[in-house]
Amino acid sequence: MTRIVGEVMTREVVEARRETSFKDVARLLESHGISGLPVVDHDDKVLGVISESDLIHGQAARSTPGRGRRFRIPALGRSARHAAAVARATTAEELMSTPAVTVHPEQPVADAARVMERHHVERLPVVDEEDRLIGIATRRDLLRVFLRTDEEIRQDVLDVLTRTMGLPPDTVIVAVRDGMAMLEGRLELRSDIPQALRQTWRVDGVVGVVNSLTFRVDDTRGPGKHPSHRIKHYWLPER
Repeated sequence: MTRIVGEVMTREVVEARRETSFKDVARLLESHGISGLPVVDHDDKVLGVISESDLIHGQAARSTPGRGRRFRIPALGRSARHAAAVARATTAEELMSTPAVTVHPEQPVADAARVMERHHVERLPVVDEEDRLIGIATRRDLLRVFLRTDEEIRQDVLDVLTRTMGLPPDTVIVAVRDGMAMLEGRLELRSDIPQALRQTWRVDGVVGVVNSLTFRVDDTRGPGKHPSHRIKHYWLPER
């Protein structure tokens, strides 16, 4: 079973408005024990995101007046123009990073994790089809998917193989250890094996697949050649 963002996101979101002051943003982060928050307009549409780094850079830049050349504040990969704007910021609108990187609730958790890595962010506002804020997905939220027990993963692998491929429940023996899924059993067709491996890889929490499946009919070699074979240690690249 592939988990989606809507199943793991936090629905109660701490947010700021355009006019929220610098100090109030800091208070929100401190009082709620969070490291960032989205900024929304009157219609709850996401305008940008503020992180602790934004506050730190703004405060540091303001606390060293006239000494910018001696004590340069790094921009953490942002443009010099943005860094200068942060130094002058007094409201959330002036402080936030734009445009906000967002995701939709129906997107797979794995896709959201890749978006986080690509954009080097710690949180993703979750928006509906009209771009209104409905939740937030943090690295901790996404990590919970990969902290599932081996038994939970095993059951999901069995479910997806029987439901998606129509295999009888006793066709494939599934064992999972530390997220590594091991498949044994005999399928009807050799071409079913790659599909079974792909479906297993798609289960959240699976970190690797070891294949010991056999087949009755080799439908990949043409008519008349139907020996039964075992393909061991068939590894599929990570998704």
